[in-house]
Amino acid sequence: MSKPSPLRATPRLFGTVVAPLQAFFRLEAASGIVLLACALAALLWANLAGESYRALFERSITLGVPAPFLRFTVLELVNDGLMTVFFFVVGMEIKRELVMGELRTPRQAVLPLVGAFGGMLVPAAFFLAFNAGGPGRAGWGIPMATDIAFCIGVLTLLRRRVPRALVVFLTALAIFDDIGGILVIALFYGHGVSAPWLAAAAAIAGALVAMSRAQVRGAAAYLGAGAALWYALHHGGIHPTIAGVVLGLAIPARSRQRPRDVLEALASHVDALVRSRSDEELEGEALLGIEEKIEDLEPTLNRFVHALHPWVAFGIMPLFALANAGVAVVGLDRSQWLGPVALGIAAGLVVGKAVGIFIFTLAAVKLGLARIPGEASIPKLLGVSMVGGIGFTVALFIAGLAFPGSPGLLDQAKLAILVGSLSAGAAGALVLRGTAPLPTPAHPRP
Repeated sequence: MSKPSPLRATPRLFGTVVAPLQAFFRLEAASGIVLLACALAALLWANLAGESYRALFERSITLGVPAPFLRFTVLELVNDGLMTVFFFVVGMEIKRELVMGELRTPRQAVLPLVGAFGGMLVPAAFFLAFNAGGPGRAGWGIPMATDIAFCIGVLTLLRRRVPRALVVFLTALAIFDDIGGILVIALFYGHGVSAPWLAAAAAIAGALVAMSRAQVRGAAAYLGAGAALWYALHHGGIHPTIAGVVLGLAIPARSRQRPRDVLEALASHVDALVRSRSDEELEGEALLGIEEKIEDLEPTLNRFVHALHPWVAFGIMPLFALANAGVAVVGLDRSQWLGPVALGIAAGLVVGKAVGIFIFTLAAVKLGLARIPGEASIPKLLGVSMVGGIGFTVALFIAGLAFPGSPGLLDQAKLAILVGSLSAGAAGALVLRGTAPLPTPAHPRP
């Protein structure tokens, strides 16, 4: 029996190894799985080899030879630099939902907006009940966050029991939650506001609006404006990652021309080529003209999201988890495990989020503002509300801003975020697991 040739073996190997990876990365839950793995890795690393963990992320990086003009640690590079790209993608996702997604009309947006408001207000109240007047009161914004990746990951595992409309509802709610979190970071976690630098930031933001209206498509132009905005906000006392959100909101979400106009021009162009050119002449520049016309159909925002989302979901966010989730648990005493900051965050995520989202959403339904998405049952709405208590990525980010000079309080906060998010996700999954499965479609898709 002859051996398969290398050429025949290669497609077989590609299908065996690469295709499953491609399917894995298509799953919405995949980034949540990677995040969880990196958080667990950070915990193990910080407790088994804490010195090397701290040494890596506290390592100083200097730019400029011979006179350094920029100096930062690896942790600062991740939290202040790479997370700006994360917030850039968040800003673009928010704009896409507002322009053409689930939030484009008031009727569609009202229910997740009300749910998000309750899911931010009640957890903050829970936290302050434990910390009002205490040294940890600055952390009131921590339990307000909802992590989209982890939430969608949990709901994906329970897709036989969760209507798609409820998944869309929680996603839209998390978008509003992101907007609220961004406002909280900008307004309450700044430092030493400088009016001249903020005026410069406002001027740059105005230039971005003009670029958006002019349908500027080049990435270099937005990169330069975004870098200038980051620098201005950094010196203006606003956390510089907000520059990513502003930049994301400025990216054009619609194509430069109407799709019908583009297709009509393309049809005329192709017809003229077919009638006037030979097969040899159709190659090269003629086909490039067709490609350019097709590119006009794709909005700049879609192009940027498609390019950056994989890097953010499977690179920046996991790296952020690795850099920030490491807590030396063995070094914490009982007062830190059960300190007011830890209890306030855990209670806010596990109880406050569920109560806030569920009660406010149900009240909106009773008032006739909207219906429960997908005509779902009350237990299913409760379970999804509980899953909304997973507040990993943005919660850790706000914790770092709330307790920059208090490592003891920061460790309390990190531990509570991990335990609270895990508990909220597990409790919500149990409630949803106990509900009735969705009916099987009469004609299931192949």
